[in-house]
Amino acid sequence: MRLLLTSDTHLPVRAKTLPEALLKAVDGADAVIHAGDWIDEATLKLFESRARMLIGVYGNNDSPALRRMLPEIAYAELEGVRFAVVHETGAAAGRERRCAARFPEVDVLVFGHSHIPWDTSVGDLRLLNPGSPTDRRRQPFCSFMSLTIADGRVYDVTLHPLPLRG
Repeated sequence: MRLLLTSDTHLPVRAKTLPEALLKAVDGADAVIHAGDWIDEATLKLFESRARMLIGVYGNNDSPALRRMLPEIAYAELEGVRFAVVHETGAAAGRERRCAARFPEVDVLVFGHSHIPWDTSVGDLRLLNPGSPTDRRRQPFCSFMSLTIADGRVYDVTLHPLPLRG
């Protein structure tokens, strides 16, 4: 199963449209995970219309309307891999320890908020932040992630850099 991970799309504040490479990846994925800060309800509707399966949460910048449509934390088991999705995990220092304590029954935690890609493990928990496809902040590029899951295992976690918008 092919998954696409994204977060912090921030439309139309940080960009007017999503990068074409991200949209193509959404179309090719078996499931899409979005870790919040959609900003615009139209962005949620766009993902819902294109994704075969969408798992998403609201972020700190999302409106009351989006908060009514999305949970703060989402859980899913896909191909035997247990996922949790949350927007914010707090400061980078101590993140792995805090998240392992907060999500003891999870194999993969997908999060956003910082716009900084992250891929670490603590015990059996893998923490993934795909960055942002529209706002690179202090990063050299905008990004999203993909991975493959099968037989209860995660394979091929890949960070996809996006070209700078001109």
